[in-house]
Amino acid sequence: MKPGPRTKLLLIVALFMLPMVASVLAYRYGHRAPTANHGELLLPPAQVSERAFARPQQGGSFSFGALRGRWILVAADSGACESSCRTKLVEMRQVRLAMGRDAVRVARVFVIDDGRAADAAALEPFAGMEVVAARDDQAFAPGTEGDRDHVYLVDPHGNVMMRWRPEADPMGMVKDLQRLLRASQIG
Repeated sequence: MKPGPRTKLLLIVALFMLPMVASVLAYRYGHRAPTANHGELLLPPAQVSERAFARPQQGGSFSFGALRGRWILVAADSGACESSCRTKLVEMRQVRLAMGRDAVRVARVFVIDDGRAADAAALEPFAGMEVVAARDDQAFAPGTEGDRDHVYLVDPHGNVMMRWRPEADPMGMVKDLQRLLRASQIG
């Protein structure tokens, strides 16, 4: 049975429409918009905890409100601070130092999230960093409970707005921070 002229016309139209339909589908569902940032933006940003944290080394208490107006790099881990923990802390220190004259705009906070005593020897190379201990399964922000993998960034208003994966390139972290500090009129 031979196809009629109408069937031939529909096949020709479908042949020409197929690439257009495929490109629209690829754009809608297969296209990821490129971003300039190396870290992951957290949308919506979570507010950092206003509850007081203990300071195991200096004594007393600590509140993130004391650092309002500054950008804060935050990492959470065990008080024993094993190798992966020390790697995060070294990266945080190096990123802050790479900021040059803007380093004073960036603070670092290490949150001990397991109730263990801080290993003073492991934390000694990180002078100038706030070491705080969470109380009663307290997290420094909603959604960060038990997350020891990421390094978080808190903006000067107290919003946890970005995080970097453990395998993130420290130079990418520096570029993200430089872009934010250059664009920011606060902190």
